[in-house]
Amino acid sequence: MRRTLVIAAVLIAAAVVSSTTQESGLTVEKMSFCSGIEDRLPVGESTQFFETAERIYCYTRINGAVDTLDVTHVWYYGDEEKARVDLTVQSASWRTWSSKRMLPAWSGVWRVDILGPPDGEVLLSREFVYKPVDE
Repeated sequence: MRRTLVIAAVLIAAAVVSSTTQESGLTVEKMSFCSGIEDRLPVGESTQFFETAERIYCYTRINGAVDTLDVTHVWYYGDEEKARVDLTVQSASWRTWSSKRMLPAWSGVWRVDILGPPDGEVLLSREFVYKPVDE
């Protein structure tokens, strides 16, 4: 009897997780880093930027939203969180972006995590390098 209850609890938990994933239904079709945005599209896409770039953008195309919801771009320099930007997604196919003003002292590896509902799960994570001009 106890084993049956444990199996039933596991199946119910799995169904809840599956249902939650299907409810959000979000996928990140594209995530890229760039030096600018023009006509809602990334310009100067790269994973390496020189310290002369004063601002870096994280461009994201999100698919699968059923209702209006928020995703979050979390910018990390090493393991230190430098910025957290909430972005509203308003349709099943939505382009959005955030940006971070950069300082030359922040050369090194950066990472942006895209968090989605319901509980801030990481939908996608990517890195870029911000480096001195003489490298």
